[in-house]
Amino acid sequence: MVQADLVIYNANILTLDEQSTRAGSLASYKGKITGVWTVQQPPEDGLIKSDNFKEIDLNGATLIPGFIDTHNHILMYGQQKHQVDCRSPFNKNIKDIQQRLAEAAQQKNENEWIIGYGYDDSLLEEMRHPTKKDLDAINTKHPIFIRHISGHLAVTNSAGLQIAGITKDTPQPEGGHIEKDSLGEPTGVLFEPGAMNLVFSHVPLPDKEELIQILKEVNNDYLAEGITTNTDAGIGLFNGEEELDIYLQAIKENPRSMKMRLMILNELLIDNGPFHTYTATELDNEIQERTNGKARLDSAKIFQDGSIQGLTGALRKPYHCDNHLYGDLIYKQEIINEFALDFHQRGFRIATHGNGDRAIGSIIEAYEYALKNGEQRDHRHRIEHVQTATEKDLEKMSELDIAASFFINHVYYWGDRHRDIFLGPDRAIRLNPLKEADHLNILYTLHSDCPITPISPLFSVWAAVNRVTSSGEVLGAGQKIDVETALKTMTTYGARLNFEENEKGTIEVGKTADFAILEEDPTLINPMKIKDINVLATYIDGQLVFEKESLKVN
Repeated sequence: MVQADLVIYNANILTLDEQSTRAGSLASYKGKITGVWTVQQPPEDGLIKSDNFKEIDLNGATLIPGFIDTHNHILMYGQQKHQVDCRSPFNKNIKDIQQRLAEAAQQKNENEWIIGYGYDDSLLEEMRHPTKKDLDAINTKHPIFIRHISGHLAVTNSAGLQIAGITKDTPQPEGGHIEKDSLGEPTGVLFEPGAMNLVFSHVPLPDKEELIQILKEVNNDYLAEGITTNTDAGIGLFNGEEELDIYLQAIKENPRSMKMRLMILNELLIDNGPFHTYTATELDNEIQERTNGKARLDSAKIFQDGSIQGLTGALRKPYHCDNHLYGDLIYKQEIINEFALDFHQRGFRIATHGNGDRAIGSIIEAYEYALKNGEQRDHRHRIEHVQTATEKDLEKMSELDIAASFFINHVYYWGDRHRDIFLGPDRAIRLNPLKEADHLNILYTLHSDCPITPISPLFSVWAAVNRVTSSGEVLGAGQKIDVETALKTMTTYGARLNFEENEKGTIEVGKTADFAILEEDPTLINPMKIKDINVLATYIDGQLVFEKESLKVN
């Protein structure tokens, strides 16, 4: 007999288990799957129905495990919804950006900051970054700060530079670069957090209650995409230690919150950081206690380079557009080695940002140092983005059991420019080498890096299966993966990466009743249409948390 407070029937269920089983109905009880049947209707005499029993007729719709996005920035996404949109092709040129910033200035009090996001120099007609002169032409009474689409550089005006005290005599900061013209004057362009934060640290942020409310609101956007478990990849990026408090309170107060995993920036974990004495177990326990188990610690987060499109990703060979430019590592090798060993010995899983192959190689070296000099355990240390990993890099990752979270959406959004501008054709066709990772049995997932690209697991699956760029060309056909594997990268493999393979990621008895209901079956339709499939509903622990259209409930 199967206990049930929820039965779903007349369904097309992709269990994504090891046998690729397809089912027709399932039951759950108190948030756990208690029955899965290949038939469309479970046996009536085999159910013990609870007092609050519900049954749902899916009428042939597809049910899959809830999506797991293993790397994005949900608070940043929420804040950007209240900022000036400087993205292209919405803005074709710098004049368009100036107009939008000027419109925003009209709504501001004098001296109030104007914040924008998403400009992309490689898509603007001028093919360059806006400068302080461009922003000064709008307004000199308002300090202005706009982020690049990569998130790894920004531009400010003279007012912003003045508030930050940046002049021609300001030395280059650690972990960043202030661009200066031929006379040594700052142009307003700031590369990487070390430079950006000199200005951004002066921007008044929304208060704690506003940020909590923002997190609650954008949680619903993620639920609408079928996401049931989500990882924020940088707690502390903007608000330091307080940012963790903001997340934990928002998660605890929201009954419809996704299950959250949190990467804690290394600055908060090293000497003089607020959590420098914590072990991973101690910090994880505190996070769980303060959220009633809705959130978990994911990892210690390190950045080791910037972005390819920002020309700050660290490459072994020069950029295609500038044979003198290689990008920079953020930390010297001996420093990142010691970070890795310290975090490893304290029980942390480590997640390190690496876009360029030189950065990826540096991260692998740091992990190997920690593994050789530290305790032996199931570490699942991971590399984030892994855009330009070479075959040898991947082989070493496989040897050391290093996992990968690939930013696959790059293929569509920047593939053409990686081929023509940043990397050249030979390196670009290997961008996000999923098929090679698959052959080497590397544990890997896909992610959106939202708000760098929109949040949509089905889009990431589409990108992995088709590898189509924004111009409609296929980039690196040999790195395509099949649809079912792509679905597993955002369900089954995501659970495994999160050390939760016994709890979620497949539709099996005993797993949590986290699932998404799709209008169509991604494995049966034209692969080019996968990104357009509607998510009809999302369930977490057997509870409906999002519904696009009313399902037939009896």
